[in-house]
Amino acid sequence: MVGARGLRTVFFGTPAFAVPTLEALVASRHAVVAVVTQPDRPRGRGQRTSDAPVKAFAVAAGIAVQQPSRLADPAFVAWLESLDVDLGVVAAYGRILTDAVLAVPRLGMINVHASLLPAYRGAAPVHRAVIAGERETGVTIMRVVRALDAGPMLATVRRPIGADDTSDVVERAVVAGRHNCVVHRRVEAPAGAFACVERESGHLREFW
Repeated sequence: MVGARGLRTVFFGTPAFAVPTLEALVASRHAVVAVVTQPDRPRGRGQRTSDAPVKAFAVAAGIAVQQPSRLADPAFVAWLESLDVDLGVVAAYGRILTDAVLAVPRLGMINVHASLLPAYRGAAPVHRAVIAGERETGVTIMRVVRALDAGPMLATVRRPIGADDTSDVVERAVVAGRHNCVVHRRVEAPAGAFACVERESGHLREFW
């Protein structure tokens, strides 16, 4: 069971989509001990190097930030192990996590993905759903495994796509919506209370 002190968490994310989830974690009783985000890159019309939204939020909040160029770097893995975290939370980080990284948090890792899995795994799921003429999209909370967006599902939140909605409109609605609350509620639950849906069989099993 998770004690009253809450969980020690590490957050992996990069773009604006990920910020509300990080905000929810920071506002919860759990400790965000560090943020891992992509290295700084040129952005915008002027192609000036600047902080990505997640890094900007973390720096403003006084949270330690790491930007590894290689997740397999032994020095990065050693740093991650030194945090002694209970849980990792991932939202649009932009890279597939290595086995060594996945093995560090005591309770594993959960991911916030902007589609109703198993549809639209991988990058740009909202854009692809709109282009395909889908009538709804949403967010899936899942356990992270080595395969891309293939872990057991913990929860989904649905959002309709209007006939005139653009991908920008839908993504803003998803970002501003309930997915951060779902992460907050799931993380707040006692460790033994989790159940998940196995992707292939559809059967429920205990998560932690």
